Amino acid sequence: MYNVKCTMHNEQLTIKNLDHLGLIAGIIDDLEIENIVNSLIETDKREKVSAGSIVKAIILNGLGYLSKPLYLFPEFFRDKPVERLLGEGIKAEEINDDKIGRVMDDIYDISLDKLWTEIGLNILKKYDINTEFSHLDSSSISLEGQYNQSNQEDNLVNITYGYSKDKRPDLKQIMIDIMVSNDGDIPLLLRVGNGNESDKKVFVEFIKKYQENFELETIYVADSALYTTQNLAEMKKQELRWLTRVPISINKAKELLINWEENQSKQGQESGYKYH
Repeated sequence: MYNVKCTMHNEQLTIKNLDHLGLIAGIIDDLEIENIVNSLIETDKREKVSAGSIVKAIILNGLGYLSKPLYLFPEFFRDKPVERLLGEGIKAEEINDDKIGRVMDDIYDISLDKLWTEIGLNILKKYDINTEFSHLDSSSISLEGQYNQSNQEDNLVNITYGYSKDKRPDLKQIMIDIMVSNDGDIPLLLRVGNGNESDKKVFVEFIKKYQENFELETIYVADSALYTTQNLAEMKKQELRWLTRVPISINKAKELLINWEENQSKQGQESGYKYH
């Protein structure tokens, strides 16, 4: 897709690449992300570009196939119809690393959790998302480079070696935990953690944070990392409902598997599934 501006009297023709970014911008507008950001971060009267527009620009850049680092954002938007994507009067050179850095600092100050939660709550309400079940899982993100963090501050994520879920034990990594709705797989809360952290130790704390933010009547679904003596006690204390798989490392589960016979199973509601 292209945005074409043609001035006939002096025969000037300007072509801007829109590609798929128009669809993404439309979705951002529909989700009211820009308005939510602006409601949390006040724009200085001297500034022409709002924090919401900057967040929108960051998303467009990240989903632009050829994303650019912060100092190259103006170059990324140079051949794009900036006013159509970000608003009237906004120029590519105004989406620069100084402005982006200030907005990122502002988001850090209000907390990314708060911003994410506000967007999530708006999506749940706007599209009437069913939250009977909430699904939790984690993944590792491998990073190349040394990442020497010997002087690491307490509030920074530790980029280090750990169990690599993407089969790259040779690389340092970070962990990402995410909670999604069963209806539409809407991501409602995300956290970034140390590369060597254990799901068993963080899952319940993440669930408690999610419950605190959204106050939903929901059933939490997770893998067997959720099933530990400490986690079960804490979930009982918090009166949380949950669904998980018992780890095979538990003797009773191992015994049931060893002694299981197919004729003991019952047919499930879905074709091809049985249970015992």
